[in-house]
Amino acid sequence: MTSPRPLRLALAVALLAAAGCADPSSAPTHSAESAALADTSRVGPAVVAETVYVPAYSHIYSQDGSRKIDLSATLSIRNTDPDRAIRVRAVRYVDSDGRLVRTYGDDGMVLPPLASQAFVVEERDLTGGVGASFLVDWETDGAVSAPIVEAVMISTAGAQGISFVTRGTTVRPLASTQPND
Repeated sequence: MTSPRPLRLALAVALLAAAGCADPSSAPTHSAESAALADTSRVGPAVVAETVYVPAYSHIYSQDGSRKIDLSATLSIRNTDPDRAIRVRAVRYVDSDGRLVRTYGDDGMVLPPLASQAFVVEERDLTGGVGASFLVDWETDGAVSAPIVEAVMISTAGAQGISFVTRGTTVRPLASTQPND
């Protein structure tokens, strides 16, 4: 009968060899790990400029379509890049028929790394309709991770509430412009 100790030792050596750790010199160094993390830390593809379409709703229907629930909508633009700023060139709010209702931030705005900006359509503002949307034009002077652009709709009445989120989708890249200061 074999002793349990040599058997356990043999199993441990076999597991370490299978895991690639039998040779300590083959383990990655801290700088190699950091470089690998830096290469994979970007969220999404690197881009220079885009137009993002975000569905929004000023109201929705319930039951058989006879009851309308008015909603407030908050557009959130989040710069996901930890190192570089982005510039939001335009934010347009469009109604169900595709007509421009209003624009936000006419002069554009810079979002520093990891910063966010919100724009609110009040619950009593029904101009967008059930098929409203936002179009967000943004740009940068170099490669960054793409921002997250979402709309949060919410309504509360008495003890009941409803809320949901829609995420934007890129509808077209924009022509590159001169870099911003």
